[in-house]
Amino acid sequence: MNTEYFIAQRIAIKSERTFSKLIVRIAISGVMLSLAVMMLSVAIIKGFKTEIQEKVRGYVGDIRIFKLDLNNSFELSPFIPDAETYQDLQKNKDIVYCVPYATKPAIISANNEVEGINFKGVDKTYNWDYLNKHLVSGKILDFTDPVKSLSEIMISQYTANRLKLKIGDDFIMHFLMQDATEPPRPRKFKIVGIYAIGVDEVDKSFVIGDLNIIRRLNKWSPEQIGGLEIRIKNFAKLSQVNDGIIRKLEIKLKAESVVDYFPNIFTWLSLLDVNTKVLLVLMMIVGVINMITALLIIILERTNMIGMLKAFGMTNLSIMKVFLYNAMYLVGFGLLLGNILGLGLGFFQKVTHIFRLDQASYYLSYVPIEFHLQDVLFLNIATLLICLLVLIIPSLLVSKVSPLKAIRFK
Repeated sequence: MNTEYFIAQRIAIKSERTFSKLIVRIAISGVMLSLAVMMLSVAIIKGFKTEIQEKVRGYVGDIRIFKLDLNNSFELSPFIPDAETYQDLQKNKDIVYCVPYATKPAIISANNEVEGINFKGVDKTYNWDYLNKHLVSGKILDFTDPVKSLSEIMISQYTANRLKLKIGDDFIMHFLMQDATEPPRPRKFKIVGIYAIGVDEVDKSFVIGDLNIIRRLNKWSPEQIGGLEIRIKNFAKLSQVNDGIIRKLEIKLKAESVVDYFPNIFTWLSLLDVNTKVLLVLMMIVGVINMITALLIIILERTNMIGMLKAFGMTNLSIMKVFLYNAMYLVGFGLLLGNILGLGLGFFQKVTHIFRLDQASYYLSYVPIEFHLQDVLFLNIATLLICLLVLIIPSLLVSKVSPLKAIRFK
């Protein structure tokens, strides 16, 4: 029989000391709250990063390829990719899809309001999966009728609210020409779809229409495009895939990742990792201090018992094991409650979205939650190991107790 474990179990379960019970409960609560806060912090930060990344990359793709020139305007220069470029992209196993597009600055005039916008032209190969999820009303563009699609357009909820527009409304869009001497070219459009991405940089800046409108306005050939939009399978490999594409690109083209396209958003997301690390350290310190305090009080209250055990011949190491077993029980119980609290609150928020956010400031209307099994296991194991390693120090107090003085101690 494990004598140390038996004694520790009796101390933990059968103890009738009122003061030490209060301290033990405080220590368990400290470990529980520390673990729950750490789990929720990691889950919220990962949820933020995933949701915002998906919002941005879902609309503009992960990598865009465009002509390498000195053009710094919103309107991309035209080019025709050679067959080898298309073949390399199609053979790349890291790429989900690659679709052509073009952009052109324009001004919307409707209901006595004027709004500057960036027209994004796409064709029938465009992937609509993401926009379908964020469609507020209406439908996506229909390319089955080439003539009809030239007069259809999709706008964001932000733009619709600003210009007081709804599904089925018509308005005039004035396209700005590259030649400054040319007057803007007006085109009439009918709204067929309204979407809400939730990212101001996208919702305020873009509308979606037929790529052939830009081709006609700029007198491009049917093969000319403004760029290629690429979606990859694993966003964690973005830099690696982007570098691989650059190495195989023809000299006249350039590849740019979404991180470089929206640097402000991704810099903000990277700063969230620093905040998480600081919070994890602080919560770990709180839990450890609580456990150290509890163990010291338990040892001091059990001074008489320590003296008797030494008098019976038990070694300092064995007595230290008794209190470490006791501490392990307290930490383990705290971890169990912490998991129940953290996971319970997390899944409750994931299902109900009860905790809301200002979407204009945070790009999301609710607090996102994303649990990963490896994160939960790591936090549990790390908390248990760190607490037990640190608790070795106060348990050394056992060796300082004199059997004779301890037995007389009351």
